[in-house]
Parts: sequence; C-alpha cells; structure tokens
Amino acid sequence: MSPNFYDTIFVFQNLAIVLVRFIQTEVKHRLLKAALRTLRILSRDKKTLGALVTDSALLTLAKLAFLTTNDTCDDVSDPDSDFYDNIIASLAEAKVQQVTTDEGEAGAADQNEEYQAMDEDSKSDISNATSGDLDSMSWFGSHRTSINEMHRGSTHQKALERGRKDRRESKMEGEEEEEEGELAEESLRKEAMKVLCNVVYNSTWAQERFSALSLMNGLVERISSSVNWSSPSSVQFYELRLMFLITALRPELNNQLQKIGGVSILTAALESTLEVKWKEPYECVLDPAAPPISPEASQRVIEILKILFNITYSNHRQEPGEDDAALYRHLVAILRLCLLRKCMMADDTDELQGHTVNLLTALPLQCLDVLLSVPLTPDSEQSQGVNMDCVHTLLLFMERRLESGDKIKEKLTPILNLLTESCRAHRETRLYIRKHILPPLRDVSHKPEEGNTVKSRLIRLMTHLDTDLKHCAADLIFVLCKENVRRFVKYTGYGNAAGLLATRGLLGGQGVRNYNSSAQYSSDSDSDTEEYRQVRDRINPVTGRMEVQQPDPMEGMTEEEKEEEAKRLITLFSKLSRDDIIQPMGVDEEGKLVPLQGLGENPMTEDAKTETETDEGADKEHMD
Repeated sequence: MSPNFYDTIFVFQNLAIVLVRFIQTEVKHRLLKAALRTLRILSRDKKTLGALVTDSALLTLAKLAFLTTNDTCDDVSDPDSDFYDNIIASLAEAKVQQVTTDEGEAGAADQNEEYQAMDEDSKSDISNATSGDLDSMSWFGSHRTSINEMHRGSTHQKALERGRKDRRESKMEGEEEEEEGELAEESLRKEAMKVLCNVVYNSTWAQERFSALSLMNGLVERISSSVNWSSPSSVQFYELRLMFLITALRPELNNQLQKIGGVSILTAALESTLEVKWKEPYECVLDPAAPPISPEASQRVIEILKILFNITYSNHRQEPGEDDAALYRHLVAILRLCLLRKCMMADDTDELQGHTVNLLTALPLQCLDVLLSVPLTPDSEQSQGVNMDCVHTLLLFMERRLESGDKIKEKLTPILNLLTESCRAHRETRLYIRKHILPPLRDVSHKPEEGNTVKSRLIRLMTHLDTDLKHCAADLIFVLCKENVRRFVKYTGYGNAAGLLATRGLLGGQGVRNYNSSAQYSSDSDSDTEEYRQVRDRINPVTGRMEVQQPDPMEGMTEEEKEEEAKRLITLFSKLSRDDIIQPMGVDEEGKLVPLQGLGENPMTEDAKTETETDEGADKEHMD
C-alpha cells in the first residue's frame, strides 16, 4: 500500500470523528442532512468505522432515526473531544483570517468592524470551550452559528447592499421551508437509517451493541406503528432492511424477535402493504382487475418476507401449537396472494415469488394446506377436485429457474425442496406435478437426460457437481415415482439414479419396503404404455434408452478362445485390485456398497424378483 492510501484512510477516519461530534449538536436541517449523507458514504468502508461503532454514535444515529429517545450527550472525557475542538478552532481561525484579508483589500471599514467582532466572538468561544467553562453542547451550538455567519460573508458569495434581498438566499430559504415539518423529519430519518444499515452490515461490534442498547425493541415499535399509517413512509423500507440485516447477521436475536410477537407484527405489515381483503378466515380476495403491485410496495414486501424467513426457518420441523398454527395459516393465505399477484415489473414478480417460496419452505408443512383449500373457479387448475392454481404457479416458477442457468443452486434448491415435501404430503399435488413432469413413457429412443423438457433438465441435474442440488432434483423425481426404485430407474436410467440410490442404501433395488420413509403411498402402480412394452426388452437399464443392436464381439470365437479371454480379463482386474488402483464392490443386504471380496450371494434376489412380477402385473395406467 502506498503512503497516500494510508493518509487518505487517516483523513476519512478523522472526518468521521468530526461529523459524529457535529451531528450530536443542534444542527440545522440542511447541515445535518449533508453530514449524514457524508457519513453514509464513509460508512461503506470498514476502515473508517471506528467513530461510528461507539455507543454514543449508535445512540445518536438511532435517536435521529426515532429508534430511541435517550439523550446521547458525549462524555467530557471523550478522547476525541480535544481533536474535534482543535478541528473546529482551526476552521474558525482560517475563516477569520481569510475574511480579514479579503476585506482589507476591499477597504470596506464598516464590514471590517463586523468581521473583527465576529473574530472576537469566535476566539471567545474557542477560549471558553478550551477552558471547559461551557457545556459541550452549547459550545458546539455557538461555534456552528459563528461558522455559518462567516460563511455568509465569504468572498465566494457576492456581498449585498443594505435593503436588498439576495435571490440565492431567498431560493435556499424556500427550499428549507419546503423541507420543514414531516418531510424534513422523514428525510433525516431516512439518512440516519441508511448510515445504521451500513454500519450494522460492516461491523460485528455494531451488531452486538445494537442488541445491548435495546435498539431492536425501538425498531419493532417503529414497524408496528407504521402498519396503521394511511400512506406508507419512504423510511419504512430502510427500517425493514435494518431488521433484515440484524436477523440475518445475528441469528440469536431471532428468538427475541419471536417472543415479542415479531411474526404477528410482520404479518400485519405484509397484509397492510398488499392491502389484503379477506373472503374467508384463510382465503384472501384475488381480484383479477386489481392493479399490479407497485415497485415501492414490492420492495417492502420482499424485505418483510426475508425477515420472516430468518425468524421462522428453524420451525419447519417443529409441531406448532394451536395459536402458532392459526398464525402461520393466516400468513400462508397472504403468501398465496404473493404467488398469484403480478408486479409492475417482471423482474419484481420473479423476485417476489422467489422469496415467497423461500418462506414457504421455512413454515411448518401442515400449515401449507391453505394453498390448496381455496374453492375451484371455472379457470382454476385442478387435480381430483382440489385447487392447483398455486401448484401450477410453482411449476412455472421452477421452469423459469431451470431455464435461467444463473446461480442455479441458490435459485433452484428451495423450489425443489418445496415441491418434494408437498408431493409427499398431498397425493393430489403429486398426481398433478407428475402429470406435467413424468408423463407416461412412449419414446425411449433418446436418453432420459437429452432434450429440453422439464424432466430432461431435472435428470441432468441428478449428475450435477453440486451434491445438494443433484440430491434435491433426484428427490423430487424419486417422490414422483412413489419412492419405488424400479420405477425410478425406469424413468431416469440406472446411471443417473445411482447417486441417490447409493446415498440411501437402495442399490440392491429392494424398492420401498426396506426404505424408511414417512410418506404413505397407495399400493397400485403405473402400467407401461403399448409403445414401451414393444421395446422394453431392448432398453438398456443403465442409459434408460433403446440401444441399437450391436454385433457380438465374441462372434466367431471358439469356446477355448472365449475361456482364454475371460481368464485374461480376470487376471487384469486382479492385478488392478492388488495394486489398489481399483476395488471391486458389491451390494450387501442393506443396499450399501461394500468390497466384493468375501461378499456372499445377495439374499435380496428373491425379493427383487417378486417385486418385478408385481410391477409387471399392474394394469392401472399412470393413476398416481
């Protein structure tokens, strides 16, 4: 690093110290807003956060953001106090000298007297502050007035004659009048919230102090109070963003947020933002003629969904109580609206649906039945009399994510998990999704992973380099096959299916009987189509397609030559095994891969044979 780099960092650090002390005084709106904007820029760099992570600075920013009402006067023993005093004194002296020199050249006696008086006032203020006779807050206020007065007398602005009004000053006063009241207050709150967001994001110490200073309670109160506002404030987005950062970076605060009713408060905020109207206790009114969600509202909704995910994801496997279950079902009814409504921009719609899917994966599975309990309409997608509008939307969402190819793991894993769990829990959902993803096999001239269908894309993911992603894709297809090994291999090919089967100890092909699954499936199975039956004997079970008949490599060889070739191959394999280059493996009774040496006859042969006869004897085509 060059010396100039360290000098720049040092200057920025000192500037942050000065600005923090400056905003702790009674500063006018325009100056305070400019100082906060500068701090917002400085807070983006972790190297300049020293002055912004103190309790005094955090409380000052929190007070400006209306997160606390505590007074935050600096202690007189603050080690940065002398530094700040010296900076202000130097600025005042430099300004006085510049003004005195300029006015001496102009020769205006009356103005010289005015500047001399200002010089004396400034020096008096500085001497009083140095001696410690005045309170620091009043000293900062008096100095600010002197500096403002000197700024008006600077040569950068034209001196005015008596009795005339400066148009520039009039314009600035008009702007200040426009920003007074609630608008000015909201503008300052927004800038303070932006600084807090940057500081919390970049500093682990600030995250810890945020909790210790009880700022979370103030933040919750602000969000709770904003629910009843007739028109949402622009600050609300940054309040939600700050809560998201805290809940994401300090997971231990999520329990605290739940205890004070965070889920209920955020659900109410979500309901208010979307302007939800209720038809039934767990059914929202979905008006096709309603306008799309505005960009501002969609951004607030997305932040709320992200916070709710942070504080509920640990409850997915837990059995909720009666009150919690009612609250979660109420929330899921609103999430159904998030899935089916459109935003003004297509990207916002996709992002909104993505965060809705994330939250649905975090909620207890038994509460998701609200998505299917809506009565059918003439335009509804349905499966055996159950409304499938949400499931259809989720399928379309998954297809878009499959086609995007960008950040595929982050974007696909949640929707794959959600569809898999839904198929396990609801038979109607599984039947509907299977009809769209795994239609009856007819054309087996191509490998299962070839093509651009949803099925082909999912099967390609089953051999992806990322373990989590390939298991998620394989799980979905496995559940659609009712977790039956032979049916799974039939649709995917043994080569694609081997990864999941090896992980679950199902390489022996023993089907669902020895596999411990919580799902309950009917005993009937799908039968083969006529096209599949005609070529079934020619299908390669490893590749899953009908192979072109190849010539016999041993054609024309005598029995002695065949025996010699077999011995040669055995010798080669034995040598590779002894040199630890390969290790021949077999499948034990539990379906696990074990070394082939010493492995006896597989006792699962009879079970597999019996199961094959059961599958072949089924006559009900593709019912589930």
